[in-house]
Amino acid sequence: MRVPSRSPGQQPGSPPSPTAPARRRPSGAIPRRVPAPAPDLPAYRAAVAELLVEVGALADAASTRARQVLIDERLREPALAAVLDATPQGLIGARETLLLEMARYQPNDRTSAVDLSALVRIYLLSRIDVLWWQDAPTFVTDDQVNGSAELVDLEWLRRRDLLRFRYQEQPATMLGRAARGLRRRLRPDATPRTAGLLFRRARREVVALLNDIGREFTAVAPPATPPLWVTSLVRSAEHQYRLRRLGYAAMLPSGHCLGYSADVELAWFARFGARDALAELLLNRQEAGELNVIDEGQAWHLCLAPTARRRLRRAYEAEMGV
Repeated sequence: MRVPSRSPGQQPGSPPSPTAPARRRPSGAIPRRVPAPAPDLPAYRAAVAELLVEVGALADAASTRARQVLIDERLREPALAAVLDATPQGLIGARETLLLEMARYQPNDRTSAVDLSALVRIYLLSRIDVLWWQDAPTFVTDDQVNGSAELVDLEWLRRRDLLRFRYQEQPATMLGRAARGLRRRLRPDATPRTAGLLFRRARREVVALLNDIGREFTAVAPPATPPLWVTSLVRSAEHQYRLRRLGYAAMLPSGHCLGYSADVELAWFARFGARDALAELLLNRQEAGELNVIDEGQAWHLCLAPTARRRLRRAYEAEMGV
């Protein structure tokens, strides 16, 4: 059914005025391009949530064709299409990538996509990161991450007590991995069950963001709750492909490979009665337009909004005295 146009143009029964002067553009003048309105992200997230209910109802193997038809139809709806079409892949590219991800999906113990609905949620919500930062350069290789002047060394900051969050590095040797495994067996709940950071580096704005969240979390969490725990920060595209081969739901392009995303532990804080407080804190920041948040189960994915970058860069410089 076609929806009648709501354009404020000529109304039925009202003839055009023959005396209205025509506007002429000066010779050689370049017409101004009106910027396209920003996509409605709350409407996009609501549309994604509705789609997930339908995907969940078609989760069995016999419904593959029905899922394809559903995805093809729903992604063309205005709330979803407006965001996807504004990404570098465009609507068609996003649709094809999502269908390919769904066709390749295999549940395993590593992936945060526990089912097809979770996979669709992670992929579609991660497109907001891509929309925001599509002009940012990607860290393609591990060497680019380790050598970038845009990133700061977290260990240098930690040793000077300038971080309001915790993290752990991935063990670099067999002996280190064995020691990590032994500690987990002796004290299984002492720390979150995460591989840790391959790169202990981050953008200054992201450090300021996590410090800000860490301070707020400490203020609202029950007494004796450990500090905010960060499980992932910047990654190279090279490492993202390694994670995909291991079975993780590591999407491409990714805000991690641009340096503007982080993952923070959620599930572990339930044992301290602090999980819901942290979740509410993060969702409030998303509602304020500062973050994109993706519930990935054990950890939640965060991406810094471009509109908050300048403020957080100034906050980092003030806090670090630089």
